[in-house]
Amino acid sequence: MSATTSAPSGPELTHDGTLRELPTTDGVLRYHEAGDPAAPPLLLLHGSGPGVTGWRNFGENLPLLAQHFRCLVLEFPGFGVSDATDQHPMAAALPAVDRFLDGLRLDRVDVIGNSMGGVVATRFAVAQPERVRRMVTVGGMGRAIFSPSPGEGLNLLMEFTEAPSRERLVEWLNSMVHDRSLVTEELIEQRWAQAIEPSTLAAARRMYSRPALEGMSRAAESSPEPPYWAMLHRIRARTLLTWGRDDRVSPLDMALVPMRTIPDVELHVLPNCGHWAMIEQKSAWEAVVLAFLTRED
Repeated sequence: MSATTSAPSGPELTHDGTLRELPTTDGVLRYHEAGDPAAPPLLLLHGSGPGVTGWRNFGENLPLLAQHFRCLVLEFPGFGVSDATDQHPMAAALPAVDRFLDGLRLDRVDVIGNSMGGVVATRFAVAQPERVRRMVTVGGMGRAIFSPSPGEGLNLLMEFTEAPSRERLVEWLNSMVHDRSLVTEELIEQRWAQAIEPSTLAAARRMYSRPALEGMSRAAESSPEPPYWAMLHRIRARTLLTWGRDDRVSPLDMALVPMRTIPDVELHVLPNCGHWAMIEQKSAWEAVVLAFLTRED
């Protein structure tokens, strides 16, 4: 698979038909490409959790977005699609974005990031503001002000990671949505198969076991560097925060800090919607995101 192969667009988009590979100095990065190669580039960054992939986060949004953009759905190292990494997957994600854009010779992009992907997009926009034109996040960015931390969804994720079972996977999936009918048997089986793959599970435990999270908290407290949410004033990209009102993973009060500190930011809250806004309120989410990304400067 070539990094330069043209990708299809339209409703016929398939997983295998859009899958690409990009060899880099630190392993192969896999991604999905859809849309006109000459269209403005749009980078989509997935979240974390058992069995997650970029395709499962954004595959259903590609038919519309690919009508306007060259969509590039990056699969982060350590989640079972791109090559594995010895690093903490969150630590490996940001340099992977840099290698990916350099490998495709893209100087400036729009970015959509879901949950962890939103944090990675934010950190990238802080570190290299000239490379991000507009940024959209889907929950997860900022810090909790009124809600307990970690939230319900993260606690369920820790429980699954430490002792994986199908029942615990279902509990976690239910915490991700407002409408539990979205948690189908097909979704459960897809997530379960990938979540228990040995290297993917090992990477998850480096992220979400209780000792791992406690270690990250101690490291953050002792680090001389400020946390990413304290540097949001450095972002120069126009930013849209999208949030499910009923998000039990990243509660809505997390939006308060970025709303006050990102220079050019707006917030759209979707009712009857959990953490996966781009899936659970697909049409409404796509409409507001497309309007934001295509709005004239």
